[in-house]
Amino acid sequence: MQYIDKIFKLHNLLKDRRTPISGADIDAKLNCTKATRQRIIKDLRALGAPLNNVRNEGYFYDRDDPRGPFELPGLWLSAEELQALIACQHLLGNLTPGLLKSEIGQLREHLQKLLDRVHGVNLPQLVHIKILSHACRQRNDTLFLSIAEALFNQQQLTISYHARSDDQTSQRDVSPQNLVLYRDNWYLDAYCHARKQPRTFALDRINHATTNGQPAIVIDPTTLHQHYGTSYGIFAGQAKHTAILNFSNHAARWVADEHWHSQQQSQWLDDGRYQLTIPFNRHEELLMDILKWGAEVEIVEPEFLRTLVRQIAEKLLAKYL
Repeated sequence: MQYIDKIFKLHNLLKDRRTPISGADIDAKLNCTKATRQRIIKDLRALGAPLNNVRNEGYFYDRDDPRGPFELPGLWLSAEELQALIACQHLLGNLTPGLLKSEIGQLREHLQKLLDRVHGVNLPQLVHIKILSHACRQRNDTLFLSIAEALFNQQQLTISYHARSDDQTSQRDVSPQNLVLYRDNWYLDAYCHARKQPRTFALDRINHATTNGQPAIVIDPTTLHQHYGTSYGIFAGQAKHTAILNFSNHAARWVADEHWHSQQQSQWLDDGRYQLTIPFNRHEELLMDILKWGAEVEIVEPEFLRTLVRQIAEKLLAKYL
């Protein structure tokens, strides 16, 4: 599959270029050796590609070829597209049978036919690909459809929401903005008319939701991104704090390859530890992600986050004395 993916990537690289590309640049972009590049070029030409090479200039597609713009025969997917296709199959397979059972079945059949046509995929081997969900909370399919309908039709919702934070239930009028699948659970981004600002609601904490006949306030995507995309995790709002975390040499083997936040910064320290700097607004989710690393991580700042971890550690220790 990796070799097939490299053929696909080289084709896309060449068809979008107006100037030749050197063999060394191809090796760098495909992360391959000269020998592998030569094999890829040979196979690409065998597929009919009008691939030329000029000494000291590089490789290029002949745009005057009478066959017209060259495209790979059959269906070729990048690694990312294949992952998305398999993920779609998984999601459809886990759907609760309902009114669209027949249509969903047909959609799964179409996806299966697409996978049948993918070069380099031995279909029986797909059974060895598993997508495991973790800590999924209960799901109300009827409620989900009601919220999705209001979102698509840009209608306000009146919801009854039971918040875990204070164990209180409240009635709210909200304007839906986005449905978000995050860490295997669904959330609703919505403008809360009572609070006069966007909020995030866990779908499993919404007791009921009905349209109230009013058109929704639609927030432009840029404003939504500024509100939801700058803080940490599922919590929204402009980042007010910055966490500096030092991970041990051992933990760094994993954390250095992880993406915690779109605006994170990182560096290797002289003693081999790995430092991660993350902006955040509310601390709850970040605190949980820090605690799972135990003694393998130290919070450098802010001080209030250090205090919270110290208090939790003291309570934990007291249970085992």
